[in-house]
Amino acid sequence: MGGASIIPNFYIQPSAAKLEEVVLGHRDFTYKVHKSWGDLDSSSTPVTNCHEMVMDSTGRLIMIGDNTKNNIIMYDKSGKLIKTWGTKYTGGHGLTIWDAGGEEFLFLSDNAGTVVKTTLDGMELMTIGHPSAVGAYDPDDAFIPTETAIGPNGDIYVADGYGSQYILQYDHEGKFIRKFGGQGDEDDQFQTAHGVCIDDRVKDNPTLLITSRAHNSFKRFTLDGKYLETIFLPGAYVCRPVIDDDMLYAGVCWSRLKYLNQTPNSGFVTILNDEDRVVSNPGGTRPVYDEDGRLGLMVQEHPVFHHCHDVCIDEDKNIYVCQWNAEQSYPIKLERV
Repeated sequence: MGGASIIPNFYIQPSAAKLEEVVLGHRDFTYKVHKSWGDLDSSSTPVTNCHEMVMDSTGRLIMIGDNTKNNIIMYDKSGKLIKTWGTKYTGGHGLTIWDAGGEEFLFLSDNAGTVVKTTLDGMELMTIGHPSAVGAYDPDDAFIPTETAIGPNGDIYVADGYGSQYILQYDHEGKFIRKFGGQGDEDDQFQTAHGVCIDDRVKDNPTLLITSRAHNSFKRFTLDGKYLETIFLPGAYVCRPVIDDDMLYAGVCWSRLKYLNQTPNSGFVTILNDEDRVVSNPGGTRPVYDEDGRLGLMVQEHPVFHHCHDVCIDEDKNIYVCQWNAEQSYPIKLERV
């Protein structure tokens, strides 16, 4: 991974501009900011970190967080609260929705050490615990799951992104199949395997896209765990990849200058096309490729976000942004313009 990096000029937002008047993004992917879209009464419906969001088939936006007064918050697309549930997921972090032939289920990744399959209303149906129970880990190995993805046949892929950095594959009943990855700097290893998704844009050849956040990368694997390629996103500490139609979206938790560690409160959103090229960075610098096709350094440009942890895309291609460590703020809406 590597290539020449281009250090951009930083944009200073005029103090007179209202946030709702700011347009973020590049090329055909530009957005107006609705920072208060998801605001609720913090005394009755508090959040600590808004970690991830998915949308169900009826258009409800479902968010997971780590405040045990209401781990799950459901919104309509106007930002109105529909319902809440969940009072025990102390590390509520990852949220995946799975349509099993017309019936939808959620998979919750709890940093406390479990993955839980539930109905949309919160009834627990299956729990995946420490991999030592199936012989995949030693009992003392760290297991801090951050994300799941569900394969075309119902296989469950668990990203142990804050633990031992493996991807663990189970069948639809929770029977262990294999693990792959692990912590390291080889092509088939990870540094913070924070997210995983099924990339089904090539219909007859679905693959896994897996975050390696400290590598500023997504890594592509076959569904049986064979490494294929790395998508290097210099400067961008990306969270999970989100596929919508032929595009790939992701929250960027931090960005950085070359050779420096991540900078606090420097997040943005990044958008890639079906050729794995960045086309827009709402909140970030314009993506620039050199004559050899190498992507330049990407950093925050507009200080709208703190740490973008996840995105959800609706049918109008609006983006809903969840943030970690953002002063207990609620999700922000980016309206496509």
